[in-house]
Amino acid sequence: MTSIFNLSGQPNSDSKSPSSMEDYYRLQQLLLQYSLLLIPIVFPLVWFFYSIDVAFNYLLGASVGVLYLRILFKDVEKIGVSKGRVGSKGLMIFSGLIIVACRWQHLHVVPVFLGFLTYKVAIMIYMIQSLMPKSRI
Repeated sequence: MTSIFNLSGQPNSDSKSPSSMEDYYRLQQLLLQYSLLLIPIVFPLVWFFYSIDVAFNYLLGASVGVLYLRILFKDVEKIGVSKGRVGSKGLMIFSGLIIVACRWQHLHVVPVFLGFLTYKVAIMIYMIQSLMPKSRI
């Protein structure tokens, strides 16, 4: 991955160069793939250990988490190009999810919230993977 900073710590003038954007899009796709791969692994486990009701609460939270991640990617992509607050739309989606989970009797806040955090597990998997030494053949 190319650095967006030069040796003096100042941003490069070509921080939006094609190679850095290609790296960003690759990271974006990888995090979405990890998130989408985690959902069908965790959903049956939650169903097995708890109930189908709790599993669907997890699924709702995880789906909104993936939507939040997509919105966050689009907001980050606009940094430096347009004015506006980054993450405000995502925060509204998260707040709406938690409010609905609190108000609707069939939803449980904890499984919905933990499902929402599935994208964070995908980020942790990526970070651990990037810290592992690459084997050379």
